[in-house]
Amino acid sequence: MAMTFALIGNQNCGKTTLFNQLTGSNQHVGNFPGVTVDKKEGTIKNSGGAVVVDLPGIYSISPYTMEEIVTRDYLLGGDPDGIINIVDATNIERNLYLTLQLLELEMPMIVALNMMDEVAGSGGSIDIQKISDGLGVPVVPISASKNQGIDELVERALQTVRHREKPLHHDFCKGEVHRAIHSIAHMIEDHTEAHNIPWRFAATKLVEGDTGMMDKLEINQNEREIVQHVADEMEAALGTDREAALADMRYSYIEQVCAHAVHKPQETMEQQRSVKIDRILTHKVFAIPIFLGIMLMVFWLTFGVVGSTLSDLFGEGISFVTNLADAALTSMNIAPALHSLVIDGIFAGVGSVLGFMPTIVTLFFFLSILEDSGYMARVAFVMDKLLRKIGLSGRSFVPMVIGFGCSVPAIMASRTLSSERDRKMTILLTPFMSCSAKLPIYSVFVAAFFPEQGALVMMALYVTGMAVAILVGLLLKNTIYRGNPVPFVMELPAYRLPSAQNVLRHMWDKAKDFVVKAFTIIFMATIIVWLLQNFGPGLRPVQDSADSLLAVMGRWLAPVFAPLGFGDWRAATALVTGLMAKETVVSTLAVLMNVGDSALLAPVLSQMFTPLAASAFLVFTLLYMPCVAAMAAVRRELGSLRGAVTAMAFQTGVAWVVAFLVYQVGAMLGF
Repeated sequence: MAMTFALIGNQNCGKTTLFNQLTGSNQHVGNFPGVTVDKKEGTIKNSGGAVVVDLPGIYSISPYTMEEIVTRDYLLGGDPDGIINIVDATNIERNLYLTLQLLELEMPMIVALNMMDEVAGSGGSIDIQKISDGLGVPVVPISASKNQGIDELVERALQTVRHREKPLHHDFCKGEVHRAIHSIAHMIEDHTEAHNIPWRFAATKLVEGDTGMMDKLEINQNEREIVQHVADEMEAALGTDREAALADMRYSYIEQVCAHAVHKPQETMEQQRSVKIDRILTHKVFAIPIFLGIMLMVFWLTFGVVGSTLSDLFGEGISFVTNLADAALTSMNIAPALHSLVIDGIFAGVGSVLGFMPTIVTLFFFLSILEDSGYMARVAFVMDKLLRKIGLSGRSFVPMVIGFGCSVPAIMASRTLSSERDRKMTILLTPFMSCSAKLPIYSVFVAAFFPEQGALVMMALYVTGMAVAILVGLLLKNTIYRGNPVPFVMELPAYRLPSAQNVLRHMWDKAKDFVVKAFTIIFMATIIVWLLQNFGPGLRPVQDSADSLLAVMGRWLAPVFAPLGFGDWRAATALVTGLMAKETVVSTLAVLMNVGDSALLAPVLSQMFTPLAASAFLVFTLLYMPCVAAMAAVRRELGSLRGAVTAMAFQTGVAWVVAFLVYQVGAMLGF
């Protein structure tokens, strides 16, 4: 049978990068914690079919956060054949804390010592053999980002599992901690054998007071009292609490192992450089203005220079293909209805959306650079003080940053939050972050109504989303979700030069997702819209789309949006189809306006909107309930259909109120 390896390590140690090198997979790689929010698996290249499972980054095997629960459940119930523990060589002492816990599982294990190139580049060194002897498992030096040492790692990992080589050391306690662990171990020996859990691991967890492990081992009440008594005696003898005693035990052993094996400067060159840069980028006064300035520059480059130029060229190509198809269908004397479906429906809908792919890819080129460099982790750190005022910690900013790409992984990323209260609040607020699917809508309306202020309008929309999230967070903090956020502890990764491979992979992923969505969801949506537009009640063909089934349904909803300045049934219909995928708002408008080229859609929008109404439409689009996929993610994470429906209705209500204020206040001011 094929071997299965669990890939485990601290957050931001290069785990996902190693996973990509091992499997050739295209998992998202980012230089901030929280990229992996669930376990992923892939086949290791040139391994004879061995499988590696990429588990969330954790600092310990204690069931406090969702990442730790996912990892622990897999290790105890997933039956992996071996463990690949990736360790950041530049922070080896801290990383080995998790390694010692993994050794207690008594599973075949190999340590991948990552970022050795940075250690060497800073004049440091690590004696691999001494580290291996101290841990009792094979240790292989690697650089995952440069694909160095990967072949040797795979070879040693396969050999370790093939020969069932378990760690030579897993008992490194002494004194009072030793007495406590071994006393409990003797008492629970029959429990651990019955549940196939290593005695050392189980005993240590019981000393920590892990109630989940007690339940798993079916420890009865008398035995629980004995465990409590033993732990109390240990605390009294040491003058410290149980968790601190176990931490001291592990770090003492780590210091012993590293004392003669590790020689490195206090800080690597990357860390020294990062400290200097952070004096500016995390400055208590200038940090947020710098962030806003960087984002403004990104939007200017995307929508005013690079992305808009590429989109214009791409749009010309789509127009050329559309005209060729139109001429071909005409020469073939295709039935008018079918001709209209293909040109006015499919080409108009899908083509109008595809024209914005270069803009989206360009935006994510810049965002990927910011993320891969480590800057986004600093933004989360800076935002902690602001988010704390609305009852969240800076860690909630990570899902929100991911939300600028897509709401689905952003909502899933809320699993990394240890507090249930913080997690639910983050799920409710994340959809207010503007996802990439809305970019085609913004681009069309900016080109139509604000061509000279494109970057400023885009910046205003993103800032509006964040501002509304802050205001709604304040409301939730003082009503439904009273309480204080959990303390925010986050390791700031060193600034690193973005990897061209990672940036290109991120851009490719976005382009691929966009194209797949264009030819699946948007393709089907445009056909449905065309059919509903061209047939009336009784499924009779209509000459005027105002008499169609789509118009009938749109007119039911139009009065709801009239106070917002866009009471046209076509606008209402486009917003409804946007629930399938936000890009379909553009494709629906293109079909309804009989425009096959996205470049030609902007000029005709003035028939439906005034500049002020367009502003309200953009704000409503920014804030109203996300697509079906995101709604499903909300339901899954909240665990309740009722909760998800309530959340969606709440978000749409907020969108309506804010858009109403934009239009009505703007009208009062004479805009």
